[in-house]
Amino acid sequence: MKRILLFVGLLGCVIIPTSLSAQIVDSTVCDILANPQSFDGKIVRIKGVVIAGFEEFAIKGSGCDQMVSAIWLAYPEGTKGKAGPVAFLRLQLGKNHPAAVTNVSRPPVTLDKNKDFKEFDNLLSAPAKTSGVCLGCVRFTVTATLVGRLDGTKETGLIRDNGGKVIGLSGFGNLNYYNARLVLQSVSEISSHEIDYAKGGVSAPEDTASVSRSFTPVPPTADQIKRAADAFGAPGQDNGVSVGFGGANEIPKNDAAKSSSNSPDGLLFDARFDSDRLKGPAMAVALSHVGTHIAEIRNPQIGISSVIPYGAEFRAWQTTVLNAMTAKINALTIPGGYVIYNQSWSNSDLGKNAYAGISGFLVNWANITNPPKP
Repeated sequence: MKRILLFVGLLGCVIIPTSLSAQIVDSTVCDILANPQSFDGKIVRIKGVVIAGFEEFAIKGSGCDQMVSAIWLAYPEGTKGKAGPVAFLRLQLGKNHPAAVTNVSRPPVTLDKNKDFKEFDNLLSAPAKTSGVCLGCVRFTVTATLVGRLDGTKETGLIRDNGGKVIGLSGFGNLNYYNARLVLQSVSEISSHEIDYAKGGVSAPEDTASVSRSFTPVPPTADQIKRAADAFGAPGQDNGVSVGFGGANEIPKNDAAKSSSNSPDGLLFDARFDSDRLKGPAMAVALSHVGTHIAEIRNPQIGISSVIPYGAEFRAWQTTVLNAMTAKINALTIPGGYVIYNQSWSNSDLGKNAYAGISGFLVNWANITNPPKP
């Protein structure tokens, strides 16, 4: 009896980590995206296809009927993983912005860096072998079971009033597009799928014609490259845009908080580029893509402030194609095998082929579209 009591007493002194003692909720990508705020702060387990690419590091859903049918994936701070997006733009409110921000305190996550995680990270960072320039093209997508802390919110991106004034900011991942983010705790049951870049990407299905009801692509203009470059500001100018060269796969240090810095309009843009994976002309076209986003948020020319993510991305990829032409790149491919520019295309084929490549990439690879209206 004494031995039993001693054992029970010792057991009572053991402190079980919160991340391990929390109940794990089994769910799916689509169920989470249907009501992301109801999962906020919970430890969830989901199985899905994970992609890492140009601006993408996400778990894809299938048939979720959302504008962005994916959950952003993030490693805990200090992971030093290799996989992730090669270009990334995070929006943040400056100290001088009048909008109120509620600081969210979330429990830390400890990642299990076992052999499954190392395999997962290696597969998603293995570069694809392609001809020409390929932006963030990886060799594999990965299907896996993932466990982690789910962060969820109802709104994404810049929140504006009826007059277009920014009154708040929400969301996760690149351009704060995502309603949900999974901070990875463990990964298992890994299988990989090799992408056939020689075959090319799959065309966007016909039922995505609903996209055109909210966004109609317009011919790119010659000044788009200049506007994208000017968005970063002149040397020494403090315009609220910061540029860093390194990975963007970890949760931000000052997550969900206002910055300690000011900017002319109270908006801050944190642009990151993986210089190890963006060499030569690839870096130039990546800069033009991200610069387009900054320019059209700050100084919209076609009402881009109210355009869906599909439209904003389409415009940025148009600028990327223009920059590829200016840089005399032979061919430009993006993740999933989508060719959006080839020097051999005739002028009559250029618009049609670029449109097919961009729309196929957004719908099938990035899972960014516009659901049919009810």
